[in-house]
Amino acid sequence: MPRTIHGTITVQGHSIPITNPDKPLWPEVGITKSMYLQKLAALAPYLLQYCRNRLLTTIRYPHGEGGTFFYQKNAPQPLPPYVSTSEHEGIHYVLLNGLPELLWLGNLAALEFHPSLHYAGSSLPCEWMIDLDPSMEVEPRIMEAAFIVGQVLKSLGLESVPKTSGATGVQIIVPIHKGITFDDLQRVGQFVGQYVTETRADLFTLERLKKNRGDKIYFDYLQHGEGKTLSAPYTPRARPLATVSTPLTWAEVEQGVSVTDYHLLNIVERLSQLGDLIASVPPQPIEQVIQHLNASKPGR
Repeated sequence: MPRTIHGTITVQGHSIPITNPDKPLWPEVGITKSMYLQKLAALAPYLLQYCRNRLLTTIRYPHGEGGTFFYQKNAPQPLPPYVSTSEHEGIHYVLLNGLPELLWLGNLAALEFHPSLHYAGSSLPCEWMIDLDPSMEVEPRIMEAAFIVGQVLKSLGLESVPKTSGATGVQIIVPIHKGITFDDLQRVGQFVGQYVTETRADLFTLERLKKNRGDKIYFDYLQHGEGKTLSAPYTPRARPLATVSTPLTWAEVEQGVSVTDYHLLNIVERLSQLGDLIASVPPQPIEQVIQHLNASKPGR
């Protein structure tokens, strides 16, 4: 953790004021703001990898988890000189490019980090993510659902990495080569989604309206689009147990790990043992699947 001097921390030559360091941010598990900033500093090499040069939305909880909150898209003012922004559709987004920016946001009680799915100034996706969204607050079948989707992707020749959302769902990440479009990925997502909903109609649905889903898990391939966000890998979440969006091994998914198993109090130890599971997977040959789907379009 950077050294503290009279209510500030000095990070890479920048002085960052720290206010109310003893404020409880996750009162149920005893995490104060100063503890949070220490955890953010430890998470930074991993979290920043998936936020750098992307349009950032944060969720701020001035009184800690369980209190009032608001979504922050426009960069907070006043803006420190070390914080860069990017304008998109009239909004000036923070670019979370380094540790000083991360700790500055942490001091502002930004408890969640939701980057765009594309880089600033680009309309191409950085990776592919499928979002599995339970209709129930507690969903004991979520890992079963994730494993089924992972097996389907494997049958298509695609290696993937599951991660907890840190809330109730699971996202499945497929690294891709540059040049693939969001439309390409939504087409593949629709294909996979239709397959799993037909083969496991008891478990999956493509129904967008939550009120019409019953107890089924929503296979959301549409959230992965330009201008949309999903929780970043390694972002904390404003949930009572201070859970963290955590990449998993497929063995853990098959064994039925819980979405609440990984949190701010144990994530650093996990990362020291396993490292970044996403980084170990190279870009996948999804172009072959796209070509096959395009060749099978009616009229071809």
